[in-house]
Amino acid sequence: GKFSKSRGVGVFGDMAKDTGIPADIWRFYLLYLRPEGQDSAFSWSDLMLKNNSELLNNLGNFINRAGMFVCKFFGGTVPNMVLTPDDKRLLARVTLELRQYHQLLEKVRWVAETSGLEQG
Repeated sequence: GKFSKSRGVGVFGDMAKDTGIPADIWRFYLLYLRPEGQDSAFSWSDLMLKNNSELLNNLGNFINRAGMFVCKFFGGTVPNMVLTPDDKRLLARVTLELRQYHQLLEKVRWVAETSGLEQG
């Protein structure tokens, strides 16, 4: 059924914490499962499947390939990065966008706290 905090249906923050499953695994799964215009269905078996197949296998494969690439082409050492002026402009723009994003998130939090929405 649908998650319902009032009826105690679902897995909530304190319950997730008590499982001992690292927060990053929960984050990955919730982002992977996020609704696309419809409700999402949670299952423990699907969490385990996605963690093992999508996160561990794919991430492990990526790390292995990156390591092999560095060994093959750079003698096992990642070279120092030299930023071009274009790189620096891009980083400055991304930093600005992230600051604005965080400011907007804080504004939403403040509005929710002052209007009582966080208790909903």
